[in-house]
Amino acid sequence: MIASSDITVEELKERLAKGETPVIIDVREDWEHQETNIAGAKNIPLGALPQQLEDLEELKDQEVIVHCKSGARSATAKAFMQQQGFNNVRNLLGGITAYNG
Repeated sequence: MIASSDITVEELKERLAKGETPVIIDVREDWEHQETNIAGAKNIPLGALPQQLEDLEELKDQEVIVHCKSGARSATAKAFMQQQGFNNVRNLLGGITAYNG
């Protein structure tokens, strides 16, 4: 079942095609991000997220889309960010694998 706050690859691609520029955070490792990434995504590896969270403070009330390879690490990132007071975090279902599929 899709959590109401998650986002599908189709929805994200449609929004990007319309020229929208949502905040996208790639929680994969640097080398994974360098191999392939969603244009405009900010790379913050999951392990570094707690240390870099204060840099994202101004995004607490904005939509933030998190993604990884398959959706597992980004689900963890989403839960962590919600615990830290981020109100609108959405996990990209299927991750970059589904996005590039």
